Amino acid sequence: MTTSGYIVYLFPPAIEALGAPALPLMQKGEGEGAEHFFVCKEVDTAGALVELTIEGKDANGQVTDIELMIPMNMVRMIVSAHGDGAGFGFRVRTPEEMATAPANLSL
Repeated sequence: MTTSGYIVYLFPPAIEALGAPALPLMQKGEGEGAEHFFVCKEVDTAGALVELTIEGKDANGQVTDIELMIPMNMVRMIVSAHGDGAGFGFRVRTPEEMATAPANLSL
């Protein structure tokens, strides 16, 4: 099964500004100091507003897509979460890639 999506972190004042209506759409990490974040199926950053597509449930318990638009300046970080190895982010590099990497690159 392929799982993919994005994790979107906001600046703390943005979470406070969005308030109670946004909290049911967010998840919270575990442990002390854990932060709230959105888990999104899609993220569109093509304008002044960031469009987040979040999987939710309607009043009847049916799965539905929720589209949330927030100002770009609220977003602190977007992380790609692709279980199939696609997308951007950290990955294991092959020995061939390591051999051709610049000497000053230590990733």
